[in-house]
Amino acid sequence: MIYDPAQANPLFGNPLRTREDLSKAVIDLFRPLLPYFSEGGARVRLGATGAIFDRAAADLEGFARPLWGIVPLVAGGGDFPHWDIYRRGLANGTDAAHPEYWGDLADRNQRLVELAAIGFALAMVPEHIWDPLTDGQKKMVAAYLLAAREKEFVDNNWKFFRVLIDLGLERVSIEFDHRKTTAYLDELETFDLGEGWYRDGPVRRVDHYIPFAMHFYGLIYAVLASRDEARRNRFRDRARIFAKDIRHWFGPDGAALAFGRSQTYRFAAGGFWGALAFADVEALPWSEIKGYYMRHIRWWAQMPIADRDGVLSIGYGYPNLLMSESYNSPGSPYWALKFFLPLALAENHPFWTAEEAPQPQFSQPVALKQPGMVAMHTPGNVIILSCGQQHDKMRGANEKYSKFVYSTRYAFNIEADDRNFAAAGFDGMLGLSDNGVHFRMRETLEEALIAEDRLYSRWRPWDDVVVETWLVPANPWHIRIHRVVTPRKLETAEGGFPIERADFNLDRPEQGEGRAVWHGQADVSAILDLAPSNRRMGCAISPIANTNLIHAKTLLPQLRGEIGPGTTMLFTAAMVLPNGEAVSQVLHAPPARPDMAELESLFRAKGSRIPAFDLDR
Repeated sequence: MIYDPAQANPLFGNPLRTREDLSKAVIDLFRPLLPYFSEGGARVRLGATGAIFDRAAADLEGFARPLWGIVPLVAGGGDFPHWDIYRRGLANGTDAAHPEYWGDLADRNQRLVELAAIGFALAMVPEHIWDPLTDGQKKMVAAYLLAAREKEFVDNNWKFFRVLIDLGLERVSIEFDHRKTTAYLDELETFDLGEGWYRDGPVRRVDHYIPFAMHFYGLIYAVLASRDEARRNRFRDRARIFAKDIRHWFGPDGAALAFGRSQTYRFAAGGFWGALAFADVEALPWSEIKGYYMRHIRWWAQMPIADRDGVLSIGYGYPNLLMSESYNSPGSPYWALKFFLPLALAENHPFWTAEEAPQPQFSQPVALKQPGMVAMHTPGNVIILSCGQQHDKMRGANEKYSKFVYSTRYAFNIEADDRNFAAAGFDGMLGLSDNGVHFRMRETLEEALIAEDRLYSRWRPWDDVVVETWLVPANPWHIRIHRVVTPRKLETAEGGFPIERADFNLDRPEQGEGRAVWHGQADVSAILDLAPSNRRMGCAISPIANTNLIHAKTLLPQLRGEIGPGTTMLFTAAMVLPNGEAVSQVLHAPPARPDMAELESLFRAKGSRIPAFDLDR
C-alpha cells in the first residue's frame, strides 16, 4: 500500500460545507490525540522534538490547545464524550503533589499561554469542566490560575492571556483584583496603529498574530466581558475596519498569505472570520465572511498536514521543521483549532444560514498602508509587495518578514544553508555575497516608506553597503529597483516565485541573458532584467528540497551577476501565473522600466513612513 499523506489528514473527505461538517471536523481532529493522553489526563505528548520550554509545559500545550475547538463545539450544543479526561487532567495538572503536575509558574513562561485556553473553557462551559470538580479540586485549580495571573506576561498579544484567565475566574465566581486586568487591556490598546491594525508589541512588524490573536481575543472579550462596554465596542469597531484590509491576505482558493512567524498554526489564520461571527460583527456581508471562512478550511483539507496517525505535524503544507520556531513543540499546531469558534453560535445565526459568496474582484492594486504592503489580485493568487516589516531574533526571520513579495498560492522558501551562496534560492529577495560563500539579504531597515501603491526601503546588508529598493506593481508583473552603493565587488542573485517541481524532469526551463522562466506542470514563473545594458544572466534552478512552505520540491527562476565598487542600478520584473492562454501574452509583454526621476519625485511629494515600521507612533 502506497502511503497517501493527504488521506492522513483528519479533514480528508469532509466536504466542509456546513456547521455539521465543522462539528465533525473538531472530533476528527481530536480523536488521534486520545492514545497520547497520560494516565492522569494532564499530559499530552505527541512527539520527540523539543521546544525552548520544558517538557511539562509542552505536555500542557498538547492538553490545552484542543480546547479552542472543543469548547465552542460544546457551547453550541455539540457533543464531546471525553470531558472526564479533561476534568481529571485539570485537577492533576494543578496539584503540586501529583506526578503529572504541570510545574510551578514563572514570569513570561509558556504555561501562561496555555492557561488562557483553560480560562476560555471556564468562561464558556463551566458545567463541563468546573462544576463536576470536588471542592478541593476547585481550590487547587483556582489557586493555580490566580498565581498565573500575578505573573509578568510578554509585552505583546500574551497580555490577552491574563484577560482570558480572568474571564474564566470571573465566570466561576473566584474573586480577584481586576486592576491588573484593566492595566493589560489598556496596554494592549496602545498597540493600535489605526485603520483596525495593531502591532504585536513594541516591534516593527505585523503578521498573522494581528487577526488570529489581537483581534481574535479582543472579540472574545467583547462577547464574554460583563462590563467595560466602551472598550468592547472599540474592539468590535476595529475588527470591522480591519476586515476590509485583511481580506487581501486570502486567495480565491481559500489559502492564506504565508507571511511571518508561527505558520505551523495553519488554519488559525482563518479564525478571524469566525471571531467576527462569534462577536456578531458583520464587517462584510455575512455571505462574504462565510466564503472567506469556509474556503480556508477546505484548502487545508487537501494538504498533507498530519502524520500517519492523524496527529497534526509541525510544518505548513507538509511536515517541515526547517520553517518552525524555537517555541514550536509537537502540540503547537493545535492552536489551529481556534478556527472553530463560531460553532458556539446557534445554527440559525445569519453567519450559518448565509450562502457562501466568492471573493470579490479587485482589478487594481490595493495599498495597505499600515503594514506597508500592496496587494495585487492575479488569477488564482494574491501577491503582496511588502516593506517595513522586520524580525531579527528568530531563524528564517529574513524570509518570514523581509522578502520583497509574498503570495497566497506559492508561499515562500527558507534558505537551508547560509554558507552556500551558489545553491541559495532567494525567491522574492536579492542575495548579496562578498566572498561567494556567505550571503546577506534584506533583514532590518533604516527607512520604510509608502507613496500611493509604491514602496521604498533603505537597508544595509553590511555596515558599508547601502541598498535602496523600490517596489512597483504592474499586474501581473511587479518591478523591483535596487540602487546598490558598495566599496567592493559583490556577487548578486535575485529570485522570482517558487513553483512546484514535477518528477521525471517534466518541467521546461528557459535561461539566458537577462531572462529566466520555468514552465511547470501547473504554473509559469518568470524573472527579467530590465536594465538597458549589462544584464544579469538568467538561471532556472531547483532549490534545496523542503525549503518551500507548501511544496517539498520547487523550481525557481533567478538573475545572477556581479557588481563593482560604486553605485549600481538593478531593474527587475517578476511574475507568476497558472498555466493558461494568457501566460504567453504576458511573457511577451513585459512592463516598461520606470522613470527613476518620476519615482523619486513621487516619494518626495507623497511618501510617508509606514506605520508598522514607525515605532514612534
